[in-house]
Amino acid sequence: MNLRKQLVLHSTYEELEKVEGLLNDLQAELNFDDEFYAKLMLTVSEAATNGVIHGNKLDASKKVTIIADYDGNTLSISTDDEGDGFIPEAIPDPLAEENLLKTSGRGVFLMGEFADEVLYQNDGRRLVLKFKLPN
Repeated sequence: MNLRKQLVLHSTYEELEKVEGLLNDLQAELNFDDEFYAKLMLTVSEAATNGVIHGNKLDASKKVTIIADYDGNTLSISTDDEGDGFIPEAIPDPLAEENLLKTSGRGVFLMGEFADEVLYQNDGRRLVLKFKLPN
């Protein structure tokens, strides 16, 4: 079974609420459990939020496009923003002692912990999260 879904968000906080609807649709069609849903919610929400806030700088005229592709084995979810991009390796390590008490800066780390694969493309404007669906 192949599946493709797309969601386009304007870069506002309110638009981020639409991510839940996309994930609800995916769960209904792919029939994965609530634990996997929670993993997706954390990672995809973080990816979308990063695109809206850090990529597009909350410029409502710019969009974040989320595409979910399922090929029968792997669920790939990409987010594309219209920002200037970034260098993932330049993000400070949230586990470094000087960063442990900071209230932000853990999203990229968490996505790497929960997704099976994380790819940055297009100078950091595209993030691809890959997941193997649980049996």
